[in-house]
Amino acid sequence: MTRRVREKPEPTIALINVVFLMLIFFLVAGTIAQPLDRDLTLVRTADLDPASPPDALVIGADGVLSFRGRPMADVAAYLAQEDRPTSDVIQIVPDRDLAATRLIEVGAALKNGGAQRVMIVTKRDTQ
Repeated sequence: MTRRVREKPEPTIALINVVFLMLIFFLVAGTIAQPLDRDLTLVRTADLDPASPPDALVIGADGVLSFRGRPMADVAAYLAQEDRPTSDVIQIVPDRDLAATRLIEVGAALKNGGAQRVMIVTKRDTQ
């Protein structure tokens, strides 16, 4: 009498279990974020003019201040301008290559001059 040798089954059950668990994970992870409303049309900013806001204090790469195209000697000269915004929020537009120490210096001088908040205007790049 010959003895039959049993062949071991292939371990495909384990592979199927792993794939199934991955499927469940991605289904759950994909539904966490709420989908946008189908009627919603998003704003396109590619065609916007990159000009600074009209009431913002502009700081060049060399640290020179300007307001509405006019150079300012320092922050005190900007604060003395009668045509500057009267709100407690001051917007500043720094050049990309401006030293961070100069930006902090101008922000501190604006806060010491009476600004409640200093907002830094930047460009958001989504690409």
